[in-house]
Parts: sequence; C-alpha cells; structure tokens
Amino acid sequence: MTQTIIWTIAIITILGAVLAVVLFLVAKKFKVEEDPRIDQVEKVLPGANCGGCGQAGCHAFAQHCVESPDLGACFCPVGGNDVMQKVADVLGLKVEAKDPMVAVVRCNGTCENRPRTSEYGGYASCRVKASLYSGDTGCSFGCLGCGDCVSACSFGALSMDPQTGLPVVDQDKCTACGACVKACPKNVIELRKKGRKDMRVFVSCINKDKGAVARKACKAACIGCGKCAKVCPFEAITVENNLAYIDFNKCKLCKKCVAECPTGAIHAVNFPVIPPKPAAPAPKPAVAPAAPEAPAAEPVKKEE
Repeated sequence: MTQTIIWTIAIITILGAVLAVVLFLVAKKFKVEEDPRIDQVEKVLPGANCGGCGQAGCHAFAQHCVESPDLGACFCPVGGNDVMQKVADVLGLKVEAKDPMVAVVRCNGTCENRPRTSEYGGYASCRVKASLYSGDTGCSFGCLGCGDCVSACSFGALSMDPQTGLPVVDQDKCTACGACVKACPKNVIELRKKGRKDMRVFVSCINKDKGAVARKACKAACIGCGKCAKVCPFEAITVENNLAYIDFNKCKLCKKCVAECPTGAIHAVNFPVIPPKPAAPAPKPAVAPAAPEAPAAEPVKKEE
C-alpha cells in the first residue's frame, strides 16, 4: 500500500515536471515580442479606458498609435491635444491639434413643450423603453427621459433635470468620449465642436415628421420650413426629411438663423447677453421766445 502511494506521487511529480518543460518550450517558441514603446505611450495616457478613442482601452489605443504610420486617425478625447502631443513626442511623430468636442442634447421636448400622451410603467431604461414602443409623448424621435446616458457617463458630466425631464451636459466635465452617444437609443445626443469661446449654435430637434405633425407633438419642434437655411450666409444649414441641420464646420456663429426660426428650435449657447440700448431721451418742448419789453413811457411834463 505504501509502495503504491510512493509510485503514484513519483509518477505525478515526473508528469508535472515534463509538462512544465513542454509549456516552457512552447511559450518560448511562440513568444510574441511587444514593442516597448506601447508601455511608454500607455503611461502618458489618462487611463480612463472609456473607449472614446475607438479602441478597447488605453493599452489597445497605445498599440494602435505605435502601429500606425502617423497619428492622423488617433485621438484620445479624454486627454485631448496635450496628451496627444506627449504621445507624438514618445513616438517621434507630429500631430495636429484638433478642436475640442462636447456632447449636445438635440431635443427641446421639455415637459411643457411636449405633453405626455401615455404613462410608461416598465423598467426605467431608455433602451428597454424604445424596444417596447415609440415613447410616452406624441414625438417618436425625442428623448425618453430614463437617463441611460447619465449611467453611461464615467465622468459625471450628465444629469437629469427634473423640471424639463431632459439630460443636461456639464461642458467642463464632458470629455467627448461618446459613451452617452452610444447609450442613447434615439440618437438624441451628438458630439459637436465646443466652438469659439464655447459658443455653439445647433438645431435642438431631430423630429423628421412633417411640420404640422411635429409642431402638434412638440411646441419647439423643427418644422422644416427652411427659413434658417435661406438666411444663412455661409451655407451651413441643410434641410432634409423635414429637419434642419447646422454643419458646425461651416457655421460662423452669426445667429441669423436663431432669430429667423419661428418655433425656437435653434439654440445659441454661451453667447454674451447684450444689454438693451437705453431709450433715447424725449425731446424737450420748444420754448417760445420771450416778447420784447415795451419801452417805459416818458413822464408827462406839466405846463407851468
């Protein structure tokens, strides 16, 4: 019995040693040498692993940068231009600065503008809600209000406004990683340029119904009238499928379209408030010239 146990232990030990040697030889034969620059690039990245760069994480993005002949198609939205310059220094490449982006909610269907037509009582998720029906208002394109975008944001840049029922973006915290864009089943959120001095002009509506139908569902809907496109001097606005869209690469922030929109669907953000001009003073009433005084009469001399 004892001898059997000894032989069993010996056989297992020998088998383990043989397998260890085999694994060592296989690992050595199929070992993949990784470029040491990948670790160097990864060290200068923010480590958010948000996927906003289009890769699975920061390590995959670092590998993508090392393997790319140039950095034109590589950009870390969290780190921005400063981090990309560090990546370029590590790799000995040049990189062009890109305009900062920010998430924009393209829906103005507040509780006041877009009355409810039904009540949803299911699981509080926009994706689940969108799979069941078009929404609990007359607009089948707008925000569903369950806050999937808020849950998807890793930087605390989104919150739900209880007064409007819409998400609000904190532009100082937003990194333009695009997680909220992917989380929204209605494609309400879009990444747009922050703009000069953070000023932006955009159509806050994605309703493609005809004007009368869209306006009935939401008082602030775009009705596709095309007035904004006609007054734009830079050809930045197009109207397609009853919906206007402003190309942020062409827009010069003149705001002519904002004043022209009959429903208020076009929003201008972060523009300085121009104080009204003071009213002109009322003209003073004309004063009639004073009549000349009559000369005093000479005293009559009495005859003596």
